[in-house]
Amino acid sequence: MANLITVDHLYRYYGKVCAVNDVGFTLEKGEVLGFLGPNGAGKTTTMQMLSGNLAPSSGQIIINGFDLLDQPNKAKRSLGYLPDTPPLYKELSVQEFLHYCAALQSIPKNAITHAINKTKERCGLMAVSHRLIANLSKGFQQRVGIAQAILHNPDVIILDEPTVGLDPIQIKEIRTLIRELGQDHGIILSTHILNEVQESCTHVQIIHQGRLILKESIAGLNEAMNTDSLHVTTRLAADKSLLLAISGINAIENITDHQLNIHYNTVNDPTRQIIETIIANGWELQELTPIKKSMEDVFIALTKDSQS
Repeated sequence: MANLITVDHLYRYYGKVCAVNDVGFTLEKGEVLGFLGPNGAGKTTTMQMLSGNLAPSSGQIIINGFDLLDQPNKAKRSLGYLPDTPPLYKELSVQEFLHYCAALQSIPKNAITHAINKTKERCGLMAVSHRLIANLSKGFQQRVGIAQAILHNPDVIILDEPTVGLDPIQIKEIRTLIRELGQDHGIILSTHILNEVQESCTHVQIIHQGRLILKESIAGLNEAMNTDSLHVTTRLAADKSLLLAISGINAIENITDHQLNIHYNTVNDPTRQIIETIIANGWELQELTPIKKSMEDVFIALTKDSQS
């Protein structure tokens, strides 16, 4: 299957700061790729480069066979883009706005009505066609934002934080829409919310400090999520090599000489063996506390093989 997007060695500098560092990946039809990372990781900068709104410092972006820098008009015909703030003219009705967007996308006049009606139906906007966008709820405004991105039936849809600020019901509706769109398009979904990726995507790509650290299937992500952590304090410094030999332990972080964070697989909980090893070696256990799972724990679990 031909790639809809191919990204090679993408960099973006702001002065001396490298916001995107050697990013490369591909996207195929039917793939919903979750671009996951904490705020400030480089997600939006990457989305802006993929959509042609920001020039990379170096690297190549190929969309449907066209180089985005060399043939921007041809490449952008295959793109639909929803930035983190939907680009809406709120003084227009939904119908007026989509008609305007259809003209911007050079949809033939005899095909505009069909394209708008199909898009409104897909995005659940038929009932609000003639309402002003300013008077719609944020969830419906987000739907209008998605509608303008898919109106011209692009092969690639880029969605930057599409559910931010929505209530739980609106979030569920947008996620369902994204899954439906993913059947006929290639989608890149940027988010800092882990659950967003698990609910909406087929694959996940984690970006951290501007660098891609892994691309995984959702099944692989869920397997990695079977990881928990313990904070351990001992009076004497523990021997990490003895603890790492315990079955089920994935990684150990040194906090201080006497404090460790131990990451382990919940399928084979090694807590008892950890306690027994500490006691048997006379390190004197002072604290053993479960740690709430965080994005950093996911990074460690998913990348333990590459870090070893």
